[in-house]
Amino acid sequence: MSGSTPSSRTGSPAQAFGSGPAFLLLKLQSSESVNHNTKKLRFELPTPETTSGLGLTSALLTFAWPQGSTFPVLRPYTPVSSADEPGVLDLLVKKYPNGKQSSHLHSLQPGDSLRFVVPIKGYKWEANKHPEVTMIAGGAGITPMYQLARGILDNPGDKTKIRLLFGVNTDADVLLKDEFDAWERQYPGRFKAVYTVSNPEAGSSLRKGYVDQALVEEEGFKATAEGSHVFVCGPPPMEASLCGKKGILEQLGYKKSQIYKF
Repeated sequence: MSGSTPSSRTGSPAQAFGSGPAFLLLKLQSSESVNHNTKKLRFELPTPETTSGLGLTSALLTFAWPQGSTFPVLRPYTPVSSADEPGVLDLLVKKYPNGKQSSHLHSLQPGDSLRFVVPIKGYKWEANKHPEVTMIAGGAGITPMYQLARGILDNPGDKTKIRLLFGVNTDADVLLKDEFDAWERQYPGRFKAVYTVSNPEAGSSLRKGYVDQALVEEEGFKATAEGSHVFVCGPPPMEASLCGKKGILEQLGYKKSQIYKF
């Protein structure tokens, strides 16, 4: 089954994903290696005019039956393409050791297809609801942060300030850095990115370290306004240290209502 959801706005492009199940089979247009374990996969939407229609912070549940697997595999992925980009849908997929779905996606060749089952809604974003947001990401957890930040900055009516803290293992794992650097130049005073690398290469310009309390405090990632909000996405140990009982964020003044984990 494939198709797209007609838009409720007369004359506007069809949307591939509505509020319910889609079971949409999309063909892979291109596969690009970004680093040693991550690929950018571009899928073709049903028509060149179709947009994804996804809301900010939405993910898509994918379905596949990898070769050699006894059972089918379902995994969510957050698109990094804009929701209103016509004709295509981009995923940034990190391959994990023994990861059945990520290994399957990395094996896909242009012309192969992947089934997208249903959109998964995340945080309901409202422009200017928060004067500023803090985003703390680890590894592949950067994709929902990128999607949200892009949506905020692409909206001329949204004046929200964004602070990003991104922790990775190696220099090559700093995904989307060119895009973040461009935003810092384009939106001075509104967007700031800080990186920390646990195993930087020799002569690296990036700081060595982890996403820990010392770094978060040093960079001033505190709850500075009543309406400020923090988004977290990364490996479970990182999320636990940040969001657990008496965690780093609570100690920095964030209330539970101000913290959202993807």
